[in-house]
Amino acid sequence: MSDLPLAGRTAVVTGVSRRRGIGYAVARRLAAMGANLLVQHHQAHDEDQPWGADDLLEVTHGLRDTLSPDARLGDVAADLAEPTAAQDVVDAAVDAFGHVDILVCNHARSGGDGPLAEVDAAMLDAHWQVNARATLLLTQAFAAQHDGRPGGRVVWMTSGQQLGPMPEIAYAASKGALVGALKSVADDLVGRGIVLNAINPGPVNTGYLDPDTTDRADRLDQLHSLFPLGRFGEPDDPARLIAWLVSDDGGWVVGQVIDSEGGFRR
Repeated sequence: MSDLPLAGRTAVVTGVSRRRGIGYAVARRLAAMGANLLVQHHQAHDEDQPWGADDLLEVTHGLRDTLSPDARLGDVAADLAEPTAAQDVVDAAVDAFGHVDILVCNHARSGGDGPLAEVDAAMLDAHWQVNARATLLLTQAFAAQHDGRPGGRVVWMTSGQQLGPMPEIAYAASKGALVGALKSVADDLVGRGIVLNAINPGPVNTGYLDPDTTDRADRLDQLHSLFPLGRFGEPDDPARLIAWLVSDDGGWVVGQVIDSEGGFRR
């Protein structure tokens, strides 16, 4: 690839609110490749998690430091559980940059979930709204503004729920819906010059695998032992793959779920 393979293109990356997050790593990668960025964040979600929230000014400052000289950065707060939020995010990017070339749906609702006996309608609905519905609506809004120019890319995030059991039923169901819809949506989009794929990054330590976020050190040790390379995933692991997929070099991969798990032995 050239030094700035995304120069002149605009990327929307959702779920960019923490410097240890996958979304932040993705945004930095795309910025380093020359892209304009519009990042979405919802700080209230992180404030409810054991790892807490970051100062958003520090997040955007870190991204701005990575931009190429001719690129620009915008950010928007949006609760993607709201029915109109997906369209609002894409509209904000179009207003700021004129056209969006790349969409990375990195956002996710996590927490407040559990095994089947603990699931209720509200829990299922809340995860569906953010993880599945918002991803589909973001993709719809992105496709509606895309004018067919080369480089149209969409990346969804799954969680490997199709490879083995997960204890969080509402989360697994919402992410599983994306896997089920992927090939149909990819086929719909590819004729319009938009390439869609999904990434399963496996367990990536964005803070939730730190010892101080759980009282089950034995569980962390057991999980760590399932990684033959001797470490958990890091945010830049999926970010590198996503950066390649959204480049011109990744344009011949369509409708795939790519498992990027470092040999994780389920």
